[in-house]
Amino acid sequence: MTVRLTRRAALAGSATMVLAPTVARAAPVEIEAHYAMPSVFKDVKDRIAAAFMATHPDVKVTWRQASASYDDATQLVLREAITGRQPDIVFQGLNRLRVVAERGLAVDLKPLLAAEGDAASFGYTPEILGLGQAAGIQVGLAFATSNPIVFVNADLFRRAGLDPERRLTTWDEVVDASRRISTLGDGIHGAYYRWQGDWIYSALLFGFGGTMMDAAEREIGFAGREGRASLTVLERLVREGGMPALSGEAGAQAFAAGKVGMYFWSTAFLRQAMNALGQNFRLVTWEFPLGEPARGRLPTGGSAGMVLARDPAKQQAAFRFLRFATGPEGCAIMVKGTGYVPVNAIAAQDPRWLGDFYRDNPLFMTGVRQMPIMVPWYAFPGPNGVRISSVITDNVTRVVEQKASVDTALADMAREVTRLLPRV
Repeated sequence: MTVRLTRRAALAGSATMVLAPTVARAAPVEIEAHYAMPSVFKDVKDRIAAAFMATHPDVKVTWRQASASYDDATQLVLREAITGRQPDIVFQGLNRLRVVAERGLAVDLKPLLAAEGDAASFGYTPEILGLGQAAGIQVGLAFATSNPIVFVNADLFRRAGLDPERRLTTWDEVVDASRRISTLGDGIHGAYYRWQGDWIYSALLFGFGGTMMDAAEREIGFAGREGRASLTVLERLVREGGMPALSGEAGAQAFAAGKVGMYFWSTAFLRQAMNALGQNFRLVTWEFPLGEPARGRLPTGGSAGMVLARDPAKQQAAFRFLRFATGPEGCAIMVKGTGYVPVNAIAAQDPRWLGDFYRDNPLFMTGVRQMPIMVPWYAFPGPNGVRISSVITDNVTRVVEQKASVDTALADMAREVTRLLPRV
């Protein structure tokens, strides 16, 4: 039998074929993520999210507008949690994990990690896991860790008759070198210590063997000899070494412009410094001087990812993204793009990730060599951690600006911090 196919029938058949049902893919789970310090992290955060979504198409990561600082990020999370609008995942400063955890906002990651197997096999050492713990809970996974180092303008050292390859290990040597470089004139300063913030102040304090509080967290630990020695270093850098009282960003810009001999700041600045310097001068990095080498330690700066999502699907998706960001691939992207030291043992040791990178980029090794003396970034107890940080910075600033003596500023700082601590 012959069947005649009319034009109408052909069009109908064509439409039927086009409109035939297909198997629908489930929409990806969308998670909102937040971080601080976009000047340091924006590029690496975007790259990590893109790499994750390329291999996890069932999850979409959307970044909220970044906060300027870790303290700003903390305030945002606490404020938005009141209405349940907190991000699903936040990369929070290590010293602010405690306050977020004490508000009951963070998901305990221990069961999620245990469900996947041995955490050590993923590159998480006990020390690294410890950085993400607060109130006895695994509230985060360390994403980026840093320690303070010295950025050195080798050209200015040579002009002042100094050898930039000979690392200065004492503060007496640093002050003397700063004085000699400052005498070059033409707006050149021997040193700039970026004093704003409790973290960089604690680098001096811990370097002298001091602590922020005693082990029982009942007494201030910085009010004695070590605290006085710490502030005295800054006072001498200004009075004897010619250090200017610039803002943090202005100090960084002055260093990049070739006007500062030594810049004391975080390893996190390394990639920025290398990108900004161009051909201005040759950069050298040194380990941070310790006031008392036998007892001296250095604070661990940086951030950890915390899962805040309550919806089960978003919670799982946020955890998967956090695992990727702190795993070998995410860690390698972060280290190469910043200067932070690695938080994943596999990434640090495997040539595919960072093994060969460190061999070819010796400036990045300075922070790695200091890892054995890194201790946690101290978090004060109670809800006033951000205000306490401001009190410390304000009083350190008074010394740097020569508006208060070391003893006066230290006494005021101890009294004001004590007033903001929980009463026991």
